[in-house]
Amino acid sequence: QVQLVESGGGLVQAGDSLRLSCAASGRTFSSYRMAWFRQAPGKEREFVAAIRWSGGSTDYADSVKGRFTVSRDNAKNTVYLQMNSLKSEDTAVYYCAADVHYSPNYYRVSGYDFWGQGTQVTVSS
Repeated sequence: QVQLVESGGGLVQAGDSLRLSCAASGRTFSSYRMAWFRQAPGKEREFVAAIRWSGGSTDYADSVKGRFTVSRDNAKNTVYLQMNSLKSEDTAVYYCAADVHYSPNYYRVSGYDFWGQGTQVTVSS
């Protein structure tokens, strides 16, 4: 089992920055990839960014490339999402997820085994 706890969400204005954190506990040594997804009201959960625990290679959704940066601190078992130049369309609940089965579907909800409870990000225009 892997437990994930997100933090850092809040209300900001368009153009501002925010950093989300995801603290992992439990069998974190077995986690292959960590990711951030988001879900806006009335919409499906969508992929935002992913990072491998080993090596640190990253992937991003086109909508956030150049604005968001995913990183990890292996010593703290924590993954971060630095969000810059926020837009109103970034408003959503942001979820942290862990893949322990080496799924090739890093951009799909089905590619992850454990999820956090989510943290709300609201961007006012």
